[in-house]
Order: sequence, then structure tokens, then C-alpha cells
Amino acid sequence: LLSRDGTCRARGEEAMRAAARTVLDGEVLALKGLGGYQLLVDAANASAVELLRQRKHREAKPFAVMFPSLESLQTCCLVSDAERKLLESPQAPIVLVRKRCDGALLAGPVAPDNPRLGVMLPYTPLHLVLMAELSRPVVCTSGNLSDEPMCIDNAEALARLGPIADHFLVHDRPIVRPIDDSVTRIGARGVELLRRARGYAPLPIRLGEKLPTVVALGGHLKCTAALSLHDQAIVSQHLGDLDSAEGAALLERTARDLLRFFDVKPAAVACDQHPNYTSTRIAERLASEWGVRLIRVQHHHAHAASVAAEHSLRGELLGLCWDGTGWGPDGTIWGGEALALSGSDYRRVARLRPFPLPGGDLAAKEPRRAALGLLLALSPSLARDRAGAWFTAGEARALIGMLERGFNTPLTSSAGRLFDAVSAIAGIRDRNSFEGQAAMELEFAAEGIEAEPYPLPLIDEGEILTADWRPMLEALLAEVESGVPAGIIGARFHETLARLVVSIARRAAVSRVALAGGCFQNERLAGSAMKGLAAAGFTVFAPRLLPANDGALSLGQILVAGRTLRA
Repeated sequence: LLSRDGTCRARGEEAMRAAARTVLDGEVLALKGLGGYQLLVDAANASAVELLRQRKHREAKPFAVMFPSLESLQTCCLVSDAERKLLESPQAPIVLVRKRCDGALLAGPVAPDNPRLGVMLPYTPLHLVLMAELSRPVVCTSGNLSDEPMCIDNAEALARLGPIADHFLVHDRPIVRPIDDSVTRIGARGVELLRRARGYAPLPIRLGEKLPTVVALGGHLKCTAALSLHDQAIVSQHLGDLDSAEGAALLERTARDLLRFFDVKPAAVACDQHPNYTSTRIAERLASEWGVRLIRVQHHHAHAASVAAEHSLRGELLGLCWDGTGWGPDGTIWGGEALALSGSDYRRVARLRPFPLPGGDLAAKEPRRAALGLLLALSPSLARDRAGAWFTAGEARALIGMLERGFNTPLTSSAGRLFDAVSAIAGIRDRNSFEGQAAMELEFAAEGIEAEPYPLPLIDEGEILTADWRPMLEALLAEVESGVPAGIIGARFHETLARLVVSIARRAAVSRVALAGGCFQNERLAGSAMKGLAAAGFTVFAPRLLPANDGALSLGQILVAGRTLRA
């Protein structure tokens, strides 16, 4: 057991006892685990949890909890047989389960305003011994600052985690590469991966066709790297976001490691079409260094292609690709797309009606900005009247001025931003402290509520169908004015989008439909959409071996680039 300055405080069994005292005393323990460092605090101590949030710069995003045993876990959570089997499987992932209403053992700040909890059981001897000493649940989260890779080296951990942890429980076994805990849930389709890492990566994915050797670098968030080898793809563990220099370095190192490990040279490097992604710049440099072709793959094309790759699909496929953001070739921000895939090509079939985003990327952190842009696209006077609910008078004037002049206000067809806007308008959340928070809380508010959809017509605009959200928004605003509960509004909104999926599929007249993109991690949306599509006679495919989110982009890039080279 080391102190922050690297001084050895105890060894052997005494180190384990001292580490347990650190946690029981309300302090933060950094533990060197299987794939990197983890940060532990007493999950029943609200002050300790808040301390960890403050030091880790993680305001509200839920923490995972490790329990000493399945029996102790069941005192806090409802665990089905399928969830129990998953928790006790060799992969030993984090599993999202439902909290018990009477589960008072955990502190509120562990997973605030969330009906589910990410839970796991001890999966290494070190965890088993420590949890036996503690006999209580602990928050167990990645050993890093938010948005940075996990620490794997003792010296690195002391330097980077020194401001967070009070003591360090270390060993002398080296960790070659960071690999986080996988995150799973049991859904309508069985085990669903929300983060693919320890226990699952880098198991190969069978493609059902032989492809040239391609290395792909994914997107910007939830990044992974991938390599094609004959008729299979190797997708790396979850690497995280690329907002830091450490994250960028990890992506490049992982890509080089894949090639070195399998002793191959790529025929091409694949990346996102976004010109300013860190992964794009790394791909450009590697392609130049290796003297191979660079193939840029549109973001949502890669989303749909990842489902095709996972399910070994050939021929025409309709991809419903709904997420927060992706660079569109027309210069707008895509994210509510229906793409018809064939071979290595795609055709845009449908989209959500575009609306302006004041401040661009800032809207992902502030749903109130998406709400203001949506309202202004419906009625400028309405936007002015309602802006005061979210902004000061000065902020409102500046933002409305930006919108009217078109300054720093890109157009978007993003379903993710539409979720954000509706969450803000319904009074649920107008600012996010982590990605997707407003949309998640809108889903939670609607839980268990049956409702009829709002009107959302599909308009034929020649080569593309546009889902016109204006009638929906007018009806929704009227309900907000009349005091309809946010949960009912949320339920109607979810059913509206699920019906829209079916309407688009019918108009596109493609028999096979893939659901991809982070919005389809929403259980209610995905479940209702799949049920509606199946009832309408469509064959539906959705991610299982990989997440629906950007963690699957590298696999989709592999398929598109490989087919491009082979054509």
C-alpha cells in the first residue's frame, strides 16, 4: 500500500487490511486491477462518493458498484436469472439491473435519478480478498480523470491519480494495455453490450465474407480500433474519448499493436469523414507513413454497416441511424438518418427535418440550446417568449441573434438533439453533466406509461423523405401549457419516434432493417421500434456483439473500406 508520494505504508496481508481501512474511513483507494487502475470508495458513504465525484470531475454520471457477493447485491437490486448468470459468467461484466425501492444500503449520489444500477462481482483474487475484508459494496470506477484513458503503470498512476486517490494498493505484475470493465444489460434480445472491453474484446467477429486487410480508427467518442483478417474482424477494447493527448496516443498505439500482433500490413486505413476528428488526423498520418490508401467512411454509413458486419448481411439493407452527431457530406450535422445500403455504397432515404443549433457542439452539453433552435425553427416569436425559461435576458438576446444571423448555428437532423430539446421543453433537464443525460431522464420519466403518438408526418421532398416534427412540437407545447405530466409527454414522444421508424421502412420498401446509433441504446425506443417493424413484416437486425453507439464505428468502417477495395 503506497501513499500519494509513493511511500510504502504496508505490504502483504497488512496492506490489504490498511486498504480496507482507507475505504471504511471515507477515503479514496486506487487499486491496480486486471486491466488498469480502479478507484474505490464506500458505496454507503455519501460524503465519500461526493468526494470522488469532485476529485474525478464527474458531477452526476452513475458509478458502478462492486458487491462482495450475489446475496449482498440482491439486498439492493432486483436480479433476474439471466442477469445472475451474466454476473457470474467468466466475462464477469458490469450488468445494469433495477434498483430495489427499499434498497437503502447505497448512498444517493452513487447513481442519482436513475432506476438502474451498474453492478459487478469480484473477478480477480485481489478483489475477492479486499471485498471479503470490507464486507460491503464499494463504488468501483475507472482509474482516470473523466475522458482520459485508465492508468496502467504504478508511476503513471501516482502522477495522474495523485490528486484523486488517498492511497494506492499496487502489485508488481505489469499491465501491457488498458482494458476497462465491459458494461452489459439483459434486453429483449438477450445480452446487450453497452461497452465492449474486458471479457469480450478482442474476440473476433465473423464477417461471412473475405475482405482485404484494413485497419480502422473509429470516430471521436467511445473510440475503438479494428483490423480485418480474411473473413473476420478484430475490434479492440473500448478506448474512450479522444479529447486528451493520452486518448489520442492510446488509439494510435492500439492500431499499431493490432498490426504488430497479427504480423500484417494493411491495404488501407479507414476513418470517419469528419475532417477535424483526432482519429481522422491519425489515420491520415498512418496512411501516409505506410504508403496505403486512406478511405473515409461517412459516420452513419459506418453505423449501419457495423450491423451488417455483425450479422454477416449482404444485399440491400435499410439502416435507421439515430445518434447525437455525425458529419454530413452536405455540410450539416446528421443524426436522424435512414440509409439504404448496397455493397460499399449508400443512399440517403429519409431524415428528420433540420433545425439550427446555436453554438454547435455546445448544444450537446446544453439541451436548452437545442430547444431554443427547435422553437425558433417553428416560430421566432415563440422562441423569444420561451427563452427566458432557460437563459438570462442577455444570453437570450445573444443566442437569438446568432440564430437569426446564422452565425455558429449549424443545421442538424439529429435525433439525439431532438431528444435533448424535448427533455428541456418538457421541464426534465436543460443542461447535461454527461453525454445523453437529458435523453436518459426523458426515457426514465416515461417508464411504464402507455401513450398514443403525436403526429409526425413524412413529407416526400423528391429524392428524400423528411420527417416533419413541427406538428408534433405544436401538440407537445400545448400539453406543456396545459400541465400534462412530463412522463406522459415523454411516453408519447417515444411512441412517435417508434412509429416513425415503421413509417420510414414502409416508404423505403426494403425488407431488412438495421437499427444503429446511440439513440437505439434507449430500451423503450428500440423495443417499440423492433416490435412495430416485426409486426409490419420486416426482418430487424440490431447490435449485440458490439454497442449501438460509436464503439461500433470501426467495424462498420472495416466492412465499407474492405468492400471498396474489393470492388
